[in-house]
Amino acid sequence: MAKEKVGLVRDIPPGHRKVVTVRGREIVVFNVKGDFYALLNRCPHEGANLSRGIITGLPESSAPGCYKLSRPGEILRCPWHGWEFDIKTGKSYCDPQRLFTRQYKTSVESSCERVEGHLTAETFPVVVEEATVFVEV
Repeated sequence: MAKEKVGLVRDIPPGHRKVVTVRGREIVVFNVKGDFYALLNRCPHEGANLSRGIITGLPESSAPGCYKLSRPGEILRCPWHGWEFDIKTGKSYCDPQRLFTRQYKTSVESSCERVEGHLTAETFPVVVEEATVFVEV
């Protein structure tokens, strides 16, 4: 699979997202506590843009009237009908065996790690100031 540059790490701070178009596909890239995840920006139910959904956690209950929110910032709620998706896997909490939105692999590489071509040149020590987010399509 080819890697496509989608932005700098600083462009997508923790808890935020960025919509990109890669090879004709609209993809939303999320930063969850410093880790990057990418999902197709389309709800499988009726096609809503998932990028407009609410990022939340997973409510869990041990008894009636008692609940806690686990996995904060890891659950995405569709803006149209509230279907919930795991940002890390794309699986739906409505029906995880059958419903999901496509997930894309991401990687973060410092600018000096990405080398194009097969040529060799003299190298010098460098300091990395920026990192770039890539999505594999």
